[in-house]
Amino acid sequence: MEKNTTTQEQTAPSQQGRAGGGPSYLSILWNGILKENPTFVLLLGMCPTLGTTSSAINGMSMGLATMAVLIFSNFIISCIKSLVPDQVRIPSYIVVIASLVTALQMIMQAFTPEVYKTLGLFIPLIVVNCIILGRAEAFAAKNGPVESLFDGIGIGLGFTIALTLLGGIRELLGTGKLFDTVIYSENYGMLLFVLAPGAFIALGYLIAIVKKTAKI
Repeated sequence: MEKNTTTQEQTAPSQQGRAGGGPSYLSILWNGILKENPTFVLLLGMCPTLGTTSSAINGMSMGLATMAVLIFSNFIISCIKSLVPDQVRIPSYIVVIASLVTALQMIMQAFTPEVYKTLGLFIPLIVVNCIILGRAEAFAAKNGPVESLFDGIGIGLGFTIALTLLGGIRELLGTGKLFDTVIYSENYGMLLFVLAPGAFIALGYLIAIVKKTAKI
């Protein structure tokens, strides 16, 4: 009897901690932003990372578009995971993601046609972005809707911050501008950073700096 009482007393605090939920949600957010940053740590989604970051505004737009799909797909997949047979799990996730990307395309074409035109093919390619399908399989399919929602926000913010930072550095060093605001004369800019090789160089240095400072 005493052993049972002791066991109940030991397990009660941990159950209470899970019921509170506050710290766990914050840790999920922080995990996506830094510890499991899709760009600087996991090295996922390199195609849009290198292809759309010629400027800060392009990088931020691509990050926000991906984050919107990620949040909704995580939430929906977490809600339907028990209804989907194991054999058609991945195709079902892709259908959900593709539907969300189609809706996003229509919204962007209607309200932000210039951004949509600039990002071009990279918007429909969100469907096959390994970040979104990876989080659906690794997190949303194994956790509740609220946790999956926070995971989508955290990973999406991490991706958006990474793309904005990379795009800002390339834009500043290449053209002397930041968010289309002139910082110094374009004559002093380095053309290399506007071109594809500059994306690899800037990304490599950012990954090294993040891993060194965050000790990941």
